[in-house]
Amino acid sequence: MSTGKIRILASVLLLALSSAVQAAESNQKTITLGFNPGPYQEQFAQGVGPFLKAKGYTLVYKDFSDGIQVNNAVDTGAIDGNIMQHPIYLKAINDRLGINNIGIVQVPTPPMGLYSSKHKSGEVPQAGQTISVPNQASNEYRAALLLQDLGWIKISPKSDPATFSQKDIVENPYKLVFKEMDNAQQVRALPDVDYGAIQGNFAVSSGIKLNTALKLENPVKGFINVVTIAAKNKDAQFAQDIIAGYHSAEFKHYILSNPQYQGYLLPDYLK
Repeated sequence: MSTGKIRILASVLLLALSSAVQAAESNQKTITLGFNPGPYQEQFAQGVGPFLKAKGYTLVYKDFSDGIQVNNAVDTGAIDGNIMQHPIYLKAINDRLGINNIGIVQVPTPPMGLYSSKHKSGEVPQAGQTISVPNQASNEYRAALLLQDLGWIKISPKSDPATFSQKDIVENPYKLVFKEMDNAQQVRALPDVDYGAIQGNFAVSSGIKLNTALKLENPVKGFINVVTIAAKNKDAQFAQDIIAGYHSAEFKHYILSNPQYQGYLLPDYLK
């Protein structure tokens, strides 16, 4: 091969390598996040997004309808992270799918509440009245804690949030009937039951105000939602920058000055 051809080939290879490096750098500056219905996409886009964009990131948001697909997408690398779940639910999905996703930072979370279109606060339930509860063990456990705080039921102190079922209810003096259903159905089904123990993100995304709840759950750190990524990416720069964005003064101002986040469960870094 002549010297001229070698030089041309070398130039082509260098150009290809440079393009590949530039593409890789571009990809590293794109963060793709998945969301379920709720306030978390707006919260991220308005409160953290400007911080990350100032660092040169491009942000892509994708909607998912359930917690299985959005966690599987994180594990496979289809998305970089998701914002929609608390650590107890995350562990249950990891165990179910055999994956290793982790939470890296807590986010402001609307609490679960007891709602009704038929009854008012302070009413004593009547025998046989119906309450909708989430059909996921960890969130049905939250609903049970909420009702226990009201004195309506009592659950076994040995209850495990990851495996909770109605068998763990040891006292039900009002003979309440619990109807398990998908989270997204609970708001629509509220007129068909006496009460609904509804997760905050599904309530607020449907236009229900937290202050209309008959009772909000007591703060439990295990039920504050987290930004979730694959464990292999825990030291990645994008993960560290997301954490920094949530811890920034800009995000704190956005949350604490915005009335729509009143009543949310707040991480310690915002207190």
